[in-house]
Amino acid sequence: MAKPTKETIPTLLVKNIPREIVMGIEEALSVGSQRAYTAARGMDDGHLSSVVGQLRHFHMNESFQRALAVGDASPSPLRGNQIVTGRAGVFTLARFNIKEGIWINGRRSQTRRQMSMANAAIEQLVQPELFADYMPPSEAVAFFVACFAGSLHIQPESPVSIQIAVPDRHMQGWLFRESINAFIKRYDQKPVTMQDDLAMPKLKKNIGKQDKDGTSQ
Repeated sequence: MAKPTKETIPTLLVKNIPREIVMGIEEALSVGSQRAYTAARGMDDGHLSSVVGQLRHFHMNESFQRALAVGDASPSPLRGNQIVTGRAGVFTLARFNIKEGIWINGRRSQTRRQMSMANAAIEQLVQPELFADYMPPSEAVAFFVACFAGSLHIQPESPVSIQIAVPDRHMQGWLFRESINAFIKRYDQKPVTMQDDLAMPKLKKNIGKQDKDGTSQ
């Protein structure tokens, strides 16, 4: 039988990705989105959504790359439509944008699907194998996902939410997905340690004995 592990996807993320990098990326993606919307102002409504989408890609890639550089996360260079990646601990970090609720769009990139193959090693933290022990991974992938409203009439200048997401190896499902606002709180959580209860209850002497008159002492 496989030995159980206390490791989880969230604890693995917290252990490898410093809080400062997560917070820096959250701010950077918001700033990049705002710059993209500002740059698109004045464009014809007929292709405004397409223009905003393209500008989001370039501006958010730039801001993401800078945040990785500030966090010493070894960012890849900016090259056209290529995915920008960084490194923190065992995790390769990347990003993409989606319309809120349409997570399947993340699979459109063949590069992202290839990157996700590294997560085979941590799938066991969600679906343990009966006869295989968990081995700490040397490689894994996490994405920062900016979720936008489906219409430019609703909050067009910034994401509705920014989430950190860890896909399965085929990028067909998510081993872990959580908003950055909720995830940041995990850094303040102290690990729970189990302590043996060494207290030994003692009964009072003579308890339950009765006097001759039948009253208890």
